[in-house]
Amino acid sequence: MASTTTWRRSLEPVALPMGAVLSALVIFGVFCALVGANPLAVYASIYRAAFGSWSAWQNTLLRASPLMLTALCTALPARLGLVIIGNEGALVIGGLAAVLVGLALGPSLPGGLVLLAMALGSLVAGGLWIVVAGALRHYRGVNETISSLLLNYVAIALMNHLVQGPLRDPAFVSKPSSFEIAPAAWLGNLPDTRVHWGLIYGLVASVLAYILMQRTTFGFAARTAGGNVRAARIAGLPVGKLTLAVCFLAGSCAGLAGMVEVAAVQKRLNESIVSSYGYAGILVAFVARHNPLATVLVSVLLGGILASGGILQRSHNLPDATVMVFQGIVFLCVLYSESLYGRFKVFQEREGQAEGAVVAG
Repeated sequence: MASTTTWRRSLEPVALPMGAVLSALVIFGVFCALVGANPLAVYASIYRAAFGSWSAWQNTLLRASPLMLTALCTALPARLGLVIIGNEGALVIGGLAAVLVGLALGPSLPGGLVLLAMALGSLVAGGLWIVVAGALRHYRGVNETISSLLLNYVAIALMNHLVQGPLRDPAFVSKPSSFEIAPAAWLGNLPDTRVHWGLIYGLVASVLAYILMQRTTFGFAARTAGGNVRAARIAGLPVGKLTLAVCFLAGSCAGLAGMVEVAAVQKRLNESIVSSYGYAGILVAFVARHNPLATVLVSVLLGGILASGGILQRSHNLPDATVMVFQGIVFLCVLYSESLYGRFKVFQEREGQAEGAVVAG
């Protein structure tokens, strides 16, 4: 009986997000019908653009790579009960740090060392950026959701100031951009693909984050503090240090995503780095229920949706923003599903099973 109850309870965190996504598909289908598009044809086009061929898969994985990293920026602090949405700002700051390091060291060091220094710079910069929100919450009681959101705008404004000022390449007139990092410091592609090594960074980061949060004493302490702060303090856990450490790790992941975008895609810094990967990472984290391993699968699915924007324009005369509408609908449905946990009897322990468990005990 106990095993049946455990199975029912473990099914709920999977069934509700899936139900939320299916509901979003229905609502988005109604939206497509209202604007004059065949919903089934739209879904077929999305599938072809995302997963219909090896070329489509590569486009999907290219977009999934930064999503894996930015999703961890929300997923990790959530284990402490924090709602961090500063992913976009940490990504931008990470990209800015990578460019600064790349331009400073590029002419004097081998490409491999420059790339390593860029990665370290982006990790530290992104981590410290999110630590600000964590510190404000722990020491001053400032809402971390609002502070991390506002930090996004600060990061973007700082980046624009430097790109339009000290870092500006005079060769770019219409679109202010920084100087290009040395080609030796570019992040290459996986063999025989158009997918860059950022995909491996995302996969490794997700696996390490899962191990850290689920299989170590640090992760246990963080989850304990997230479950009950007062109990954690009574038990002697350093809640402040845990908060800062988790926020630093979370920001580091998003900062690394910025470095990947600079070194593998843009090769320089400009407004193109503000591509909403950070905000999409929030959606990934919530759909994945803040599970680092689940963020990999959700990132691939959302990456496929992002990759389909062009075909929706060409084949169905839908604006490119249609993909953003789909994301918004999914996000709202997932957020609503959070209020449904514990409300369905099918996932709960039945009275007879509870009595049987007591008798067996």
